[in-house]
Amino acid sequence: MQRIPVSGFANSNKFGRITLLALEEVTGKHGVNALLNLAQLSHLINAYPPSNLERKFDFAYTSGLMGALEEVYGVRDGQVFALRVGKATFEDLLSNYGSLAGVTDLAFRLIPLQLKVKVGLSAMARVFSQTSDQLSKLEDMGDHFLYAIERCPACWGRMGNKPSCFLMAGILMAGLRWVSSGHEFRVVETSCIAMGDKACNFTIPKEPID
Repeated sequence: MQRIPVSGFANSNKFGRITLLALEEVTGKHGVNALLNLAQLSHLINAYPPSNLERKFDFAYTSGLMGALEEVYGVRDGQVFALRVGKATFEDLLSNYGSLAGVTDLAFRLIPLQLKVKVGLSAMARVFSQTSDQLSKLEDMGDHFLYAIERCPACWGRMGNKPSCFLMAGILMAGLRWVSSGHEFRVVETSCIAMGDKACNFTIPKEPID
């Protein structure tokens, strides 16, 4: 597997640590070590980033790990694992970033469902844009929301003919489940920078699927 060159864009150390711990939860400690070796990130074995907001976890690290998942487990299973990692990542992101996003307030929990979803997605986009070099934004398209990532860590430096940002889809799915008090929403990546598109776009219907 070819190493992805360092990009100069980064998520926080805290995000990197949470992602690695989520990978550990899904694949086990030996699994994470194998992925780090394959992605040529062996310097992170038993040396996860500290839990701070310094932007030091390069996009190439995240993308390399997602590519290694597909290399080790196959594309289909690797994508399933990436979704699971994204969902597990959100659980820790909420405890770390929830107050910053303003989604832990009681008043937020009491607003109507569609407004709750819009506010929650907007908060996620804002937090990622404020605490990392991701460029995220939300657009209301009438019957659905469009969540766009114009600089994406999940596919940085990779190329393919299908959307590949299952880590981010998992984070969005778990976030939507939380803000909606347990409802499931369909999250579909319709364009991807790895395919040559300008942004990684995720369409999210306003109505839950359950």
